[in-house]
This record gives sequence, C-alpha cells and structure tokens, in this order.
Amino acid sequence: MSTYPARIVHLSIDRPWNEVYRFAADPLRMPRWATGLGAGIRRSGEDWVVDGGPIGEVRVRFAIDNAFGVIDHAVTLPDGTMVHNALRIVPNGDGAEAMFMLLKLPGTDDTAFEADARNVMADLKRLKELLEAGAN
Repeated sequence: MSTYPARIVHLSIDRPWNEVYRFAADPLRMPRWATGLGAGIRRSGEDWVVDGGPIGEVRVRFAIDNAFGVIDHAVTLPDGTMVHNALRIVPNGDGAEAMFMLLKLPGTDDTAFEADARNVMADLKRLKELLEAGAN
C-alpha cells in the first residue's frame, strides 16, 4: 500500500458557503470556471461527458447533492484510467473556502505537478470572481 504526494489548493470566497456550493456543484455551470472540463459538458446516464480536447471524451461522475459541500468527482479517461478528484466547499466565517486536493500521480514529474496546481488555482480564482460579481 502506498500514498501519493498531495497538495490542497484553496481559496477564500466572499459569498455564503452554501451559495458557493450550489453554483460550483452544478455540472452545467462548471465549464464557466473549471477549464479542465473543456468547452462543454453533457449528461449521459449517471455520468457527464466532456470533450477532453486532444485526449478525447472524458466521463465524469459527481458526488450526489449533499449538505456537506462535497463536490468530489471521478474522471474516467479514454484509456479507462480513473482519477478521483476531491473538491470541497466549506464555511469560512461569513464566506467559504474552496479546496481541491491535488494528487501527484505516478508518472507526473514536478514540473507537471506545479503546472496542475497553478491550473487548479486559476480555476478557483475564476470561481471566486464569478461568485463575488454576483453570478448565478
């Protein structure tokens, strides 16, 4: 048994946590802030399908709607590889903390891991900007 190196990328958002959760957990809104979801997303049974660009279609299964701010999702790549992504929205005073746990999976070098962390932070910043500007 082994574990992977991990980093929690997080950002405070000046909106009530449950509003942040409702917005961020909606798969149809995700392409507005989560660049990893490509240009769009569509429903396919219990999963969502995303055009993953050069790698092809990617299937995503989200955690069910819940009262705990959990937006975890399993991403299945075209080759069958499944990656679990942990995304949480938690109360932080009158606002929220958006937290994504980034795992350094086998075959990922330090440069790629740092680039992934920057991309996650950029996504969280877009989420923050949208919500603090009053997006719905």
